[in-house]
Amino acid sequence: MSKFRQGALCILIASAFTGGAIAAPCTGPQADVRPIPPGTPLTLDIILEQVRNASPDVRRAALETRAREADADQAGRALNPSIGLEVENFSGSGPLAGFDQSETTLSIEQTFQFGRKRAKREQAAQANAVLGGAECRLLLRETELEAASLLYSLLAASQVADLAEQAADLADTLLETVSKRVEAGAAAPPEQSRARADAAALRAAVYQAHAEVEQKRYDLAALWGSADPQFALPDIDRPAVSEPQFGRDRVRTHPHVDLAVASESARQAEHDVARASVIPDLTVSAGIRQFEETGENAFLVGVRVPVPIFDQNRDAIRAAGYRADAERLNRLAAEANLLASQRAAVALVRAARERLTLLEDDALPAARSAYEASVQGYAAGKFDLTTTLDARKALIEASLAVITANRDLNVESMRLRSIVGAAPFDGDFQ
Repeated sequence: MSKFRQGALCILIASAFTGGAIAAPCTGPQADVRPIPPGTPLTLDIILEQVRNASPDVRRAALETRAREADADQAGRALNPSIGLEVENFSGSGPLAGFDQSETTLSIEQTFQFGRKRAKREQAAQANAVLGGAECRLLLRETELEAASLLYSLLAASQVADLAEQAADLADTLLETVSKRVEAGAAAPPEQSRARADAAALRAAVYQAHAEVEQKRYDLAALWGSADPQFALPDIDRPAVSEPQFGRDRVRTHPHVDLAVASESARQAEHDVARASVIPDLTVSAGIRQFEETGENAFLVGVRVPVPIFDQNRDAIRAAGYRADAERLNRLAAEANLLASQRAAVALVRAARERLTLLEDDALPAARSAYEASVQGYAAGKFDLTTTLDARKALIEASLAVITANRDLNVESMRLRSIVGAAPFDGDFQ
Protein backbone atom coordinates (compact mmCIF):
# COMPACT_ATOMS: atom_id res chain seq x y z
CA MET A 1 0.00 0.00 0.00
CA SER A 2 1.39 3.40 -0.98
CA LYS A 3 2.09 5.99 1.71
CA PHE A 4 -0.75 8.11 0.35
CA ARG A 5 -3.21 5.25 0.78
CA GLN A 6 -1.83 4.50 4.21
CA GLY A 7 -2.34 8.13 5.19
CA ALA A 8 -5.87 8.17 3.79
CA LEU A 9 -6.72 5.01 5.70
CA CYS A 10 -5.33 6.49 8.93
CA ILE A 11 -7.44 9.61 8.44
CA LEU A 12 -10.55 7.51 7.90
CA ILE A 13 -9.85 5.45 11.01
CA ALA A 14 -9.20 8.55 13.10
CA SER A 15 -12.35 10.23 11.88
CA ALA A 16 -14.39 7.12 12.66
CA PHE A 17 -13.20 7.02 16.27
CA THR A 18 -12.87 10.73 17.08
CA GLY A 19 -15.17 12.39 14.60
CA GLY A 20 -17.71 14.13 16.80
CA ALA A 21 -20.60 13.20 18.98
CA ILE A 22 -22.79 11.86 16.23
CA ALA A 23 -20.43 8.92 15.78
CA ALA A 24 -20.86 7.83 19.41
CA PRO A 25 -23.87 5.55 18.82
CA CYS A 26 -21.87 3.70 16.15
CA THR A 27 -18.40 3.49 17.67
CA GLY A 28 -18.82 3.98 21.41
CA PRO A 29 -20.27 1.67 24.03
CA GLN A 30 -24.00 1.09 24.01
CA ALA A 31 -25.70 3.87 25.97
CA ASP A 32 -28.36 3.22 28.56
CA VAL A 33 -31.81 3.63 27.06
CA ARG A 34 -33.96 6.09 28.97
CA PRO A 35 -37.60 5.53 28.05
CA ILE A 36 -39.85 8.50 27.47
CA PRO A 37 -41.92 9.16 30.62
CA PRO A 38 -45.64 8.54 30.01
CA GLY A 39 -47.52 11.66 29.00
CA THR A 40 -44.41 13.57 27.90
CA PRO A 41 -45.10 15.71 24.81
CA LEU A 42 -42.78 14.76 21.99
CA THR A 43 -40.09 17.13 20.79
CA LEU A 44 -37.46 16.77 18.11
CA ASP A 45 -34.68 16.44 20.69
CA ILE A 46 -36.54 13.66 22.50
CA ILE A 47 -37.09 11.48 19.46
CA LEU A 48 -33.53 11.99 18.18
CA GLU A 49 -32.16 10.93 21.56
CA GLN A 50 -34.31 7.82 21.46
CA VAL A 51 -33.21 6.96 17.94
CA ARG A 52 -29.53 7.48 18.71
CA ASN A 53 -29.60 5.42 21.89
CA ALA A 54 -32.30 2.82 21.33
CA SER A 55 -32.84 2.18 17.61
CA PRO A 56 -32.50 -1.61 17.12
CA ASP A 57 -31.16 -1.12 13.59
CA VAL A 58 -28.52 1.37 14.72
CA ARG A 59 -27.50 -0.76 17.70
CA ARG A 60 -27.18 -3.81 15.47
CA ALA A 61 -25.03 -1.87 13.01
CA ALA A 62 -22.90 -0.58 15.89
CA LEU A 63 -22.32 -4.14 17.13
CA GLU A 64 -21.33 -5.18 13.62
CA THR A 65 -18.80 -2.33 13.59
CA ARG A 66 -17.29 -3.55 16.85
CA ALA A 67 -17.21 -7.08 15.46
CA ARG A 68 -15.23 -5.84 12.47
CA GLU A 69 -12.84 -4.07 14.82
CA ALA A 70 -12.28 -7.40 16.54
CA ASP A 71 -11.68 -8.97 13.12
CA ALA A 72 -9.04 -6.30 12.47
CA ASP A 73 -7.29 -7.17 15.74
CA GLN A 74 -7.39 -10.84 14.79
CA ALA A 75 -5.98 -10.14 11.33
CA GLY A 76 -2.88 -8.61 12.91
CA ARG A 77 -1.95 -11.75 14.83
CA ALA A 78 1.17 -13.64 13.80
CA LEU A 79 0.96 -17.22 12.54
CA ASN A 80 1.38 -19.91 15.16
CA PRO A 81 4.31 -22.34 14.93
CA SER A 82 3.64 -26.05 14.49
CA ILE A 83 5.17 -28.85 16.56
CA GLY A 84 5.34 -32.31 15.06
CA LEU A 85 6.23 -35.79 16.32
CA GLU A 86 6.94 -38.61 13.88
CA VAL A 87 7.78 -42.26 14.52
CA GLU A 88 9.10 -44.28 11.58
CA ASN A 89 10.18 -47.87 10.88
CA PHE A 90 8.17 -49.74 13.53
CA SER A 91 5.70 -52.63 13.66
CA GLY A 92 6.82 -53.86 10.27
CA SER A 93 8.20 -57.24 9.23
CA GLY A 94 11.53 -58.89 9.88
CA PRO A 95 14.00 -56.62 11.66
CA LEU A 96 11.37 -53.86 11.69
CA ALA A 97 8.84 -55.92 13.65
CA GLY A 98 9.20 -53.94 16.89
CA PHE A 99 10.60 -50.55 17.84
CA ASP A 100 14.28 -51.52 17.84
CA GLN A 101 14.81 -50.07 14.36
CA SER A 102 12.43 -47.14 14.77
CA GLU A 103 13.32 -43.48 14.35
CA THR A 104 11.58 -40.74 16.33
CA THR A 105 11.60 -37.15 15.10
CA LEU A 106 10.49 -34.11 17.09
CA SER A 107 10.32 -30.92 15.03
CA ILE A 108 9.03 -27.35 15.11
CA GLU A 109 7.91 -25.49 12.00
CA GLN A 110 7.28 -21.78 11.41
CA THR A 111 6.00 -20.01 8.31
CA PHE A 112 7.41 -16.55 7.57
CA GLN A 113 5.26 -14.33 5.40
CA PHE A 114 6.82 -11.91 2.95
CA GLY A 115 5.41 -8.95 1.09
CA ARG A 116 3.97 -7.47 4.33
CA LYS A 117 1.02 -9.84 4.02
CA ARG A 118 0.04 -9.67 7.68
CA ALA A 119 0.25 -5.87 7.76
CA LYS A 120 -1.84 -5.59 4.62
CA ARG A 121 -4.44 -8.04 5.90
CA GLU A 122 -4.67 -6.00 9.09
CA GLN A 123 -5.02 -2.78 7.08
CA ALA A 124 -7.75 -4.38 4.96
CA ALA A 125 -9.60 -5.51 8.09
CA GLN A 126 -9.25 -2.04 9.62
CA ALA A 127 -10.60 -0.51 6.41
CA ASN A 128 -13.52 -2.92 6.61
CA ALA A 129 -14.14 -1.84 10.21
CA VAL A 130 -14.13 1.81 9.10
CA LEU A 131 -16.57 0.82 6.37
CA GLY A 132 -18.83 -0.73 9.00
CA GLY A 133 -18.72 2.48 11.00
CA ALA A 134 -19.61 4.50 7.90
CA GLU A 135 -22.53 2.17 7.17
CA CYS A 136 -23.75 2.62 10.74
CA ARG A 137 -23.51 6.42 10.58
CA LEU A 138 -25.40 6.51 7.30
CA LEU A 139 -28.11 4.29 8.78
CA LEU A 140 -28.22 6.57 11.82
CA ARG A 141 -28.62 9.70 9.67
CA GLU A 142 -31.38 8.08 7.61
CA THR A 143 -33.17 6.90 10.74
CA GLU A 144 -32.90 10.34 12.30
CA LEU A 145 -34.40 11.92 9.20
CA GLU A 146 -37.19 9.35 9.14
CA ALA A 147 -37.93 10.06 12.81
CA ALA A 148 -38.01 13.83 12.24
CA SER A 149 -40.28 13.40 9.23
CA LEU A 150 -42.61 11.11 11.18
CA LEU A 151 -42.72 13.61 14.03
CA TYR A 152 -44.01 16.35 11.74
CA SER A 153 -46.34 13.88 10.05
CA LEU A 154 -47.71 12.96 13.47
CA LEU A 155 -48.13 16.64 14.28
CA ALA A 156 -49.97 17.17 11.01
CA ALA A 157 -52.15 14.11 11.63
CA SER A 158 -53.16 15.45 15.05
CA GLN A 159 -53.97 18.82 13.48
CA VAL A 160 -56.06 17.04 10.84
CA ALA A 161 -57.92 15.21 13.63
CA ASP A 162 -58.62 18.53 15.33
CA LEU A 163 -59.79 19.94 12.03
CA ALA A 164 -62.06 16.93 11.50
CA GLU A 165 -63.69 17.57 14.87
CA GLN A 166 -64.12 21.25 14.02
CA ALA A 167 -65.66 20.33 10.66
CA ALA A 168 -68.05 17.92 12.39
CA ASP A 169 -69.03 20.65 14.84
CA LEU A 170 -69.67 23.04 11.95
CA ALA A 171 -71.82 20.38 10.28
CA ASP A 172 -73.84 19.93 13.49
CA THR A 173 -74.35 23.68 13.76
CA LEU A 174 -75.44 23.86 10.13
CA LEU A 175 -77.83 20.94 10.72
CA GLU A 176 -79.50 22.91 13.52
CA THR A 177 -79.89 25.90 11.20
CA VAL A 178 -81.38 23.75 8.44
CA SER A 179 -83.76 22.06 10.91
CA LYS A 180 -85.04 25.44 12.10
CA ARG A 181 -85.66 26.59 8.52
CA VAL A 182 -87.49 23.34 7.69
CA GLU A 183 -89.68 23.69 10.82
CA ALA A 184 -90.43 27.26 9.82
CA GLY A 185 -91.36 26.14 6.33
CA ALA A 186 -88.53 28.18 4.78
CA ALA A 187 -86.70 25.09 3.45
CA ALA A 188 -87.70 21.76 1.99
CA PRO A 189 -87.45 18.61 4.21
CA PRO A 190 -84.86 16.95 1.86
CA GLU A 191 -82.43 19.68 2.84
CA GLN A 192 -82.60 18.52 6.44
CA SER A 193 -81.90 14.91 5.40
CA ARG A 194 -78.98 16.10 3.28
CA ALA A 195 -77.52 18.15 6.14
CA ARG A 196 -77.94 15.22 8.54
CA ALA A 197 -76.16 12.81 6.17
CA ASP A 198 -73.35 15.34 5.70
CA ALA A 199 -72.94 15.79 9.46
CA ALA A 200 -72.81 12.01 9.99
CA ALA A 201 -70.15 11.60 7.31
CA LEU A 202 -67.96 14.28 8.84
CA ARG A 203 -68.41 12.80 12.32
CA ALA A 204 -67.31 9.41 10.96
CA ALA A 205 -64.24 11.08 9.45
CA VAL A 206 -63.19 12.06 12.97
CA TYR A 207 -62.69 8.41 13.92
CA GLN A 208 -60.59 7.80 10.82
CA ALA A 209 -58.45 10.85 11.57
CA HIS A 210 -57.78 9.68 15.13
CA ALA A 211 -56.93 6.20 13.84
CA GLU A 212 -54.30 7.70 11.55
CA VAL A 213 -52.83 9.56 14.51
CA GLU A 214 -52.50 6.30 16.44
CA GLN A 215 -50.90 4.58 13.46
CA LYS A 216 -48.24 7.27 13.20
CA ARG A 217 -47.63 7.09 16.95
CA TYR A 218 -46.82 3.40 16.61
CA ASP A 219 -44.73 3.97 13.47
CA LEU A 220 -42.66 6.56 15.30
CA ALA A 221 -42.19 4.50 18.46
CA ALA A 222 -41.15 1.49 16.39
CA LEU A 223 -38.06 3.41 15.26
CA TRP A 224 -36.57 3.01 18.73
CA GLY A 225 -38.00 -0.45 19.31
CA SER A 226 -41.03 0.44 21.40
CA ALA A 227 -44.41 -1.22 20.94
CA ASP A 228 -46.16 0.84 23.61
CA PRO A 229 -46.13 4.56 22.77
CA GLN A 230 -47.26 6.30 25.94
CA PHE A 231 -45.95 9.74 25.03
CA ALA A 232 -48.27 12.66 24.42
CA LEU A 233 -48.77 14.23 21.02
CA PRO A 234 -46.14 16.75 19.96
CA ASP A 235 -46.61 20.32 21.03
CA ILE A 236 -44.37 22.09 18.56
CA ASP A 237 -44.54 25.61 17.28
CA ARG A 238 -43.43 26.10 13.74
CA PRO A 239 -39.62 25.90 13.87
CA ALA A 240 -37.33 28.39 12.27
CA VAL A 241 -36.81 27.18 8.72
CA SER A 242 -33.97 29.46 7.74
CA GLU A 243 -31.81 27.77 5.15
CA PRO A 244 -28.56 26.36 6.55
CA GLN A 245 -25.22 26.88 4.91
CA PHE A 246 -24.81 24.59 1.96
CA GLY A 247 -22.42 23.86 -0.84
CA ARG A 248 -20.08 21.19 -2.14
CA ASP A 249 -17.95 21.28 1.01
CA ARG A 250 -20.97 20.46 3.18
CA VAL A 251 -21.91 17.58 0.88
CA ARG A 252 -18.47 16.02 1.31
CA THR A 253 -19.13 15.58 5.02
CA HIS A 254 -22.33 13.57 4.52
CA PRO A 255 -22.28 9.96 5.80
CA HIS A 256 -23.17 8.76 2.31
CA VAL A 257 -19.93 10.24 0.96
CA ASP A 258 -18.03 8.90 3.98
CA LEU A 259 -19.43 5.47 3.16
CA ALA A 260 -18.31 5.75 -0.47
CA VAL A 261 -14.80 6.84 0.58
CA ALA A 262 -14.56 4.05 3.15
CA SER A 263 -15.78 1.50 0.62
CA GLU A 264 -13.20 2.67 -1.90
CA SER A 265 -10.43 2.37 0.70
CA ALA A 266 -11.63 -1.10 1.72
CA ARG A 267 -11.66 -2.35 -1.86
CA GLN A 268 -8.21 -0.85 -2.48
CA ALA A 269 -6.89 -2.56 0.63
CA GLU A 270 -8.30 -5.86 -0.63
CA HIS A 271 -6.53 -5.25 -3.93
CA ASP A 272 -3.24 -4.75 -2.05
CA VAL A 273 -3.78 -8.02 -0.17
CA ALA A 274 -4.41 -9.87 -3.42
CA ARG A 275 -1.21 -8.48 -4.95
CA ALA A 276 0.85 -9.35 -1.87
CA SER A 277 -0.37 -12.94 -1.93
CA VAL A 278 1.68 -13.57 -5.09
CA ILE A 279 4.92 -13.40 -3.10
CA PRO A 280 5.76 -16.92 -1.79
CA ASP A 281 6.06 -17.53 1.93
CA LEU A 282 8.98 -19.33 3.53
CA THR A 283 8.43 -22.23 5.92
CA VAL A 284 11.39 -23.22 8.09
CA SER A 285 11.50 -26.37 10.19
CA ALA A 286 14.00 -27.69 12.70
CA GLY A 287 14.04 -30.76 14.89
CA ILE A 288 15.85 -33.66 16.41
CA ARG A 289 15.74 -37.32 15.41
CA GLN A 290 16.52 -40.28 17.68
CA PHE A 291 17.67 -43.67 16.30
CA GLU A 292 16.55 -46.48 18.60
CA GLU A 293 18.98 -49.00 17.12
CA THR A 294 22.11 -47.05 18.01
CA GLY A 295 20.72 -44.65 20.60
CA GLU A 296 22.14 -41.73 18.67
CA ASN A 297 20.54 -38.38 17.90
CA ALA A 298 20.74 -36.03 14.91
CA PHE A 299 19.43 -32.57 14.11
CA LEU A 300 17.16 -31.79 11.19
CA VAL A 301 16.68 -28.49 9.35
CA GLY A 302 14.27 -27.94 6.48
CA VAL A 303 13.09 -25.13 4.23
CA ARG A 304 9.92 -25.18 2.11
CA VAL A 305 8.81 -22.58 -0.45
CA PRO A 306 5.73 -22.91 -2.70
CA VAL A 307 6.41 -22.48 -6.39
CA PRO A 308 3.77 -20.28 -8.10
CA ILE A 309 3.72 -22.07 -11.44
CA PHE A 310 0.04 -22.80 -12.03
CA ASP A 311 -1.62 -20.18 -9.81
CA GLN A 312 -0.21 -16.68 -9.50
CA ASN A 313 -3.47 -15.17 -8.20
CA ARG A 314 -3.78 -12.97 -11.28
CA ASP A 315 -7.52 -13.41 -11.60
CA ALA A 316 -8.12 -12.44 -7.98
CA ILE A 317 -5.89 -9.37 -8.42
CA ARG A 318 -7.81 -8.36 -11.52
CA ALA A 319 -11.17 -8.83 -9.80
CA ALA A 320 -10.05 -6.77 -6.79
CA GLY A 321 -8.83 -4.04 -9.13
CA TYR A 322 -12.19 -3.89 -10.88
CA ARG A 323 -13.97 -3.56 -7.54
CA ALA A 324 -11.64 -0.76 -6.46
CA ASP A 325 -12.30 1.09 -9.73
CA ALA A 326 -16.04 0.62 -9.29
CA GLU A 327 -15.95 2.09 -5.78
CA ARG A 328 -13.93 5.04 -7.04
CA LEU A 329 -16.67 5.77 -9.56
CA ASN A 330 -19.27 5.29 -6.83
CA ARG A 331 -17.57 7.92 -4.65
CA LEU A 332 -17.68 10.50 -7.44
CA ALA A 333 -21.30 9.63 -8.17
CA ALA A 334 -22.22 9.91 -4.48
CA GLU A 335 -20.86 13.47 -4.30
CA ALA A 336 -22.68 14.47 -7.48
CA ASN A 337 -25.97 12.90 -6.37
CA LEU A 338 -25.84 14.56 -2.97
CA LEU A 339 -25.06 17.94 -4.50
CA ALA A 340 -28.04 17.54 -6.82
CA SER A 341 -30.23 16.45 -3.91
CA GLN A 342 -29.07 19.46 -1.92
CA ARG A 343 -30.01 21.89 -4.67
CA ALA A 344 -33.36 20.18 -5.19
CA ALA A 345 -34.03 20.32 -1.44
CA VAL A 346 -33.29 24.05 -1.40
CA ALA A 347 -35.80 24.58 -4.20
CA LEU A 348 -38.43 22.48 -2.39
CA VAL A 349 -37.95 24.38 0.87
CA ARG A 350 -38.33 27.73 -0.86
CA ALA A 351 -41.40 26.57 -2.77
CA ALA A 352 -42.98 25.12 0.38
CA ARG A 353 -42.39 28.38 2.25
CA GLU A 354 -44.00 30.45 -0.52
CA ARG A 355 -46.91 28.03 -0.74
CA LEU A 356 -47.53 28.16 3.00
CA THR A 357 -47.39 31.95 3.04
CA LEU A 358 -49.98 32.24 0.26
CA LEU A 359 -52.29 29.73 1.88
CA GLU A 360 -52.11 31.32 5.32
CA ASP A 361 -52.29 34.92 4.19
CA ASP A 362 -54.76 34.69 1.30
CA ALA A 363 -56.50 31.36 0.72
CA LEU A 364 -57.49 30.44 4.27
CA PRO A 365 -58.83 33.88 5.34
CA ALA A 366 -60.81 34.15 2.10
CA ALA A 367 -62.30 30.66 2.55
CA ARG A 368 -63.22 31.40 6.17
CA SER A 369 -64.87 34.68 5.21
CA ALA A 370 -66.79 33.03 2.37
CA TYR A 371 -68.09 30.28 4.64
CA GLU A 372 -69.21 32.68 7.35
CA ALA A 373 -71.02 34.79 4.75
CA SER A 374 -72.67 31.72 3.23
CA VAL A 375 -73.95 30.52 6.63
CA GLN A 376 -75.42 33.93 7.39
CA GLY A 377 -76.88 34.15 3.91
CA TYR A 378 -78.47 30.70 4.18
CA ALA A 379 -79.99 31.53 7.54
CA ALA A 380 -81.46 34.68 5.98
CA GLY A 381 -82.72 32.76 2.96
CA LYS A 382 -80.34 34.45 0.52
CA PHE A 383 -78.31 31.33 -0.42
CA ASP A 384 -79.26 27.72 -0.93
CA LEU A 385 -77.82 24.80 1.02
CA THR A 386 -75.52 23.72 -1.79
CA THR A 387 -73.74 27.07 -1.75
CA THR A 388 -73.19 26.78 2.01
CA LEU A 389 -71.92 23.20 1.79
CA ASP A 390 -69.55 24.14 -1.02
CA ALA A 391 -68.22 27.07 1.02
CA ARG A 392 -67.63 24.82 4.03
CA LYS A 393 -65.89 22.26 1.82
CA ALA A 394 -63.61 24.98 0.48
CA LEU A 395 -62.81 26.07 4.05
CA ILE A 396 -61.94 22.54 5.07
CA GLU A 397 -59.78 22.04 1.98
CA ALA A 398 -57.96 25.34 2.60
CA SER A 399 -57.32 24.36 6.22
CA LEU A 400 -56.03 20.95 5.12
CA ALA A 401 -53.81 22.64 2.57
CA VAL A 402 -52.27 24.83 5.28
CA ILE A 403 -51.58 21.79 7.48
CA THR A 404 -50.06 19.89 4.56
CA ALA A 405 -47.94 22.85 3.47
CA ASN A 406 -46.68 23.34 7.01
CA ARG A 407 -45.78 19.66 7.26
CA ASP A 408 -44.05 19.73 3.87
CA LEU A 409 -42.05 22.80 4.83
CA ASN A 410 -40.87 21.15 8.05
CA VAL A 411 -40.06 17.83 6.37
CA GLU A 412 -38.20 19.41 3.45
CA SER A 413 -36.30 21.64 5.85
CA MET A 414 -35.25 18.57 7.84
CA ARG A 415 -34.20 16.82 4.65
CA LEU A 416 -32.04 19.77 3.60
CA ARG A 417 -30.46 19.94 7.04
CA SER A 418 -29.80 16.21 6.93
CA ILE A 419 -28.01 16.53 3.61
CA VAL A 420 -25.71 19.33 4.75
CA GLY A 421 -25.27 18.05 8.31
CA ALA A 422 -26.84 21.07 9.99
CA ALA A 423 -28.70 21.07 13.30
CA PRO A 424 -30.26 18.85 14.51
CA PHE A 425 -28.23 16.36 12.45
CA ASP A 426 -24.80 17.74 13.37
CA GLY A 427 -24.35 15.43 16.35
CA ASP A 428 -25.15 18.04 18.98
CA PHE A 429 -26.94 15.98 21.62
CA GLN A 430 -26.42 14.94 25.20
